Formats: sequence, structure tokens, C-alpha cells
Amino acid sequence: MTKRSSLQRLFVACRDVFKGLGTVPEPTDVTKLCHILDNMRPEDVGLSKDIQFFKDKRAAKGIPKVTYATVYKCEEFSLCIFFLPPRAVIPLHNHPGMTVFSKLLLGSMHIKSYDWVDPVVSDSSSRPSKLRLARLKADSVFTAPCNTSVLYPTSGGNIHAFTAITPCAVLDVLGPPYSKEDGRDCSYYKDFPYTAFSNGEAMTRKEEDDEEEERYGWLEEVEMPEDSKMDGIEYLGPQITDTIC
Repeated sequence: MTKRSSLQRLFVACRDVFKGLGTVPEPTDVTKLCHILDNMRPEDVGLSKDIQFFKDKRAAKGIPKVTYATVYKCEEFSLCIFFLPPRAVIPLHNHPGMTVFSKLLLGSMHIKSYDWVDPVVSDSSSRPSKLRLARLKADSVFTAPCNTSVLYPTSGGNIHAFTAITPCAVLDVLGPPYSKEDGRDCSYYKDFPYTAFSNGEAMTRKEEDDEEEERYGWLEEVEMPEDSKMDGIEYLGPQITDTIC
């Protein structure tokens, strides 16, 4: 019997784990998916550092554009690869009601992520310009190969931004995927330092709490940045066999 490819094993595991709206993987399922993703290499999705995409000289002019290729998508989950030339940015955005596994396959990138301090309320979208307090989850540079990062609907850095330092490729597993019809549309944010606004909150921290202040920020929902629109490209790597066996 032919050994399953890493991509096929990832697909089968996702099909077993994600059961649609409201599904949040159990810790054992998170471990299973992370184990597969942690061991995946660029070659598993048909990539290498010599790929022509990373040699595009046009990226030197203006703001480089992010492109993406959808490997697989259904109502329960999606597999997608994002390609970021140096200096390309995926701005702060959220993942409403979603669990996301991100595996950096190639390159080095800076990742900044937040979680809301207060519980998410259903009518939050009706107050797009209101500043809201968020806790900083990550603000670091990651270089491949590295472990998979996981974010959950209300924790783990659900609102995050990517900035490519070198040419990067990121494999994302989203469960369930974005869907405007089901209320999972993407929102974008601008962040401000915690000390920039009081917004009615107590700002009486002592100097020794400065380090604690750096772990928070104010987020303001904004329109989708014009330069953040992505182009979709065809996925040409190893294919998934979509069977129930």
C-alpha cells in the first residue's frame, strides 16, 4: 500500500477534526494536526526556495502584493498557502468563530497578534470606530522551520498581522473557513499603544508596571486597506484525493 503523503494525511485529519460551525478542536486533535504540520516541508506542497515567485523583480517597486493559492476548501475547513515577497504585509485581521493553524514553510516573518480583553459581543460590528482593549499575544520574528501556531475563536492571537522579512510561504488551515453568509467575514484593525488612550479606563499604573502595559493595545476597526488586496493563483503542487475511505 502506498504511503499517504503529508498533505493527504493533513486533509484526512482535518476532515476528521472539523465538523462545521461551532467546532473547536479538542486538545488531542490540536496535537494531531500540529504534529502533521510541524513535520511538513515546502516540498510537500510543491515549493522550493528557487520558485520563480520569489524572484519577481517587480516586488522592489511600491508595496509588494501578497498572493494565495487554495489547496482545498469545503464548508468545514480550508487549506490555503499565502506567498509574501519581502516587505509584504497581511494587516491586522480577525478570524471570527474560527480555529486557524499556521505553518511557516519558507522564510522569516514578523507576527503580531492580539486577543480581546473583554468578551466578544454579537453586536460589536455595529461599533466599527470604537477603540477596544486587546491583550498582546505575540510580537516576534519567526523563521522556518518552526512549530505551527494555533489561534482559537477567542484566544491564541485571533487577530494577527504578518510582515515578511524575507520571501515567505505560509500554509493555513482554517476551520471553518471565512463565510459572509454564515457571519464569518474578515474585519481589519489598526492598533495603538496602550498608553495612547485612556478611553475611560483607569490609567494609574506605576512605573514598575510599564512592562505589563506593553502587553496591551487599543484596536480600532478600519476598512480593508486598499493595498492589502490579494491575487489568487492556481495551486500546482501535489493533489489531494478527496475520498471517504
